[in-house]
Amino acid sequence: MAVNKPTGDNARKGAVKKRSQTKTTIGGALGWTKRDRSSGEFMAVKKPGSAKKAAKKFKGVRVEKKATKKSARR
Repeated sequence: MAVNKPTGDNARKGAVKKRSQTKTTIGGALGWTKRDRSSGEFMAVKKPGSAKKAAKKFKGVRVEKKATKKSARR
């Protein structure tokens, strides 16, 4: 279980389970979307402060790997 104690040190102890995050494009800038792994429901979005900057990741939430396309051999 992830906990935020001790307060004030801006750190999380442990990983957030049953959650993942993925990169998204919001208005031309990179943002992060948090998702529930069991239901697939999108839970929260971290938007960038401006169009030129990227948003920061959610703390302690694992990052989804994008599926890679394998080229077909002929």
